[in-house]
Amino acid sequence: MKVSKINSLVELFFKKLEEVDNTKSFLNSLKSEKTIYSWKDVSERIFKLSNKLKTLIKSGDRCLILSENNPNWLISDISIMNAGGISVPIFTTYSKNDYKYILEDCKPTLVIVSNNTQFKKIKDYIKHEIKIISFEKIDFDSLLITDIYDENLNDKSINNNLKRNMPACIIYTSGTSGNPKGVILSHGGILANCEGAYDLLLPLIKKKDPVFLTWLPLSHSYEHTVQFVQILIGAKIFYAESLEKLLTNMAEARPTIMTAVPRFYQNLFNKISINFNKQKGLKKKLINLTIELGIKKLKNNKLQYSEKLIDFLCEILVRKKIKKQFGGNLQAFVSGGGALDQKIGEFLNSIGLPTLQGYGLTEASPVVSCNIPGKIQVETVGPPFRTNTVKIAEDGEILIKGENVMLGYWKKKRETEEIIKDGWLYTGDIGEINKDGNLKITDRKKELIVNLGGDNISPTKIENLLCLNENIKQSFVYGDKKNYLVALIVAEKDANKDEIKKFIEITNKNLSLIEKIKKYLIIFNEFTIENRMLTPTLKLKRKIILENYKKDLENLY
Repeated sequence: MKVSKINSLVELFFKKLEEVDNTKSFLNSLKSEKTIYSWKDVSERIFKLSNKLKTLIKSGDRCLILSENNPNWLISDISIMNAGGISVPIFTTYSKNDYKYILEDCKPTLVIVSNNTQFKKIKDYIKHEIKIISFEKIDFDSLLITDIYDENLNDKSINNNLKRNMPACIIYTSGTSGNPKGVILSHGGILANCEGAYDLLLPLIKKKDPVFLTWLPLSHSYEHTVQFVQILIGAKIFYAESLEKLLTNMAEARPTIMTAVPRFYQNLFNKISINFNKQKGLKKKLINLTIELGIKKLKNNKLQYSEKLIDFLCEILVRKKIKKQFGGNLQAFVSGGGALDQKIGEFLNSIGLPTLQGYGLTEASPVVSCNIPGKIQVETVGPPFRTNTVKIAEDGEILIKGENVMLGYWKKKRETEEIIKDGWLYTGDIGEINKDGNLKITDRKKELIVNLGGDNISPTKIENLLCLNENIKQSFVYGDKKNYLVALIVAEKDANKDEIKKFIEITNKNLSLIEKIKKYLIIFNEFTIENRMLTPTLKLKRKIILENYKKDLENLY
């Protein structure tokens, strides 16, 4: 299949359907009620749901998907597009304010929810004209659409009106102004990403039939695109139960490829390190040699003959056993959605868990570059996909051009023009391209925090909320590449600390899970223009504040 000739994500699925054995297992849920859908099962459900949707929506209508990961997610996504709609995936962990804002901003005609638990989160913001589809019974009868898979609607037509330059989805991402921004991604943008990923994965899928274990929310732009890569390579997909059960699920699904965010790899690193540290004597020595020689090979340093023999033993006695704990078939972990610590990347690769770090952003559909199997440089994010062009601006900012660049922000012309100039997407990240053509991220120009889960968080939004209390003069939120957020609270000299504590607890209740302040430090020295911690326009100079308080902030973790 030539991806560059495919017109839409809908066409991608149905073209692949012609190539595969349609009785083969495709979507598999590992949750309590285990389900297995073949390619044929999925196609039939898409046709039936598409037919129902055609009676409910018009071309270009926005359709929200609020659901945990399961087979119905992908079926809903493709069905919406086949019916002419634009899918709007939203996180199950958003705050009430975010749900309210998104519903008012994109004005969906239809909302698809997985169950009553998810429906309750948006119930208060549903207007009378919005239709509801749920895959389980919910406490809401007046707008609920029943007979989702109406047997009387048996039209099996594929939407051939969709073109590559048309919107496929709107994915909301945090903006510095506080409210999420809707990123409009085209069919061609995501298809271009699939084409780049195919080049990357081709050496792996030639060795073994691809099997994926999915746990990152499908509402995340990274995992949303990955599902179409999975379709392109004819993969078998397992939906994990939860992050806590991921290792158990890996033993059951036996994935060959797995995509995740840095938080997962950090947890993995910590668990394996704790186990390694418990070992003694010869076992401990062998583990240390495995890491040492593994890193040496990773950096393309030549091994001496004696080291080759020892490394062979390490392969059998250490790496093989580790691989078996992850199902025994793993060919690559792919890390995206945030920066992976170099130490963690080296460690995992050295013990036999190949880990490829990539780089991207929602506005780029989202992948820009990724390390190549067998040519991993952990300090970089690999070479750019051939489907986009990357250049470094004079000030070091990474610029991207290609079909993968978003169509724009939903109803935000000014913000779109600020980030896309002459066809180039201004990423807000600082980087360089090394002699091997690999991209290296060296700094961040924009003020968004990217946590270990790959979530974009606006510190300004949270800081503004914290400063609404009379006891708090200023605040600084920190948490890049971390599991949770912490804050510096600049308090009045006579501030009541109990009142500050209560206020932060109340503020947290109105924030999403990833935005909550878990720990904080109260200080009394203000950020000023004189001490260089404020700009002349009274904006926080984050780099200078970090230079002064990084040790204090790190002590909160």
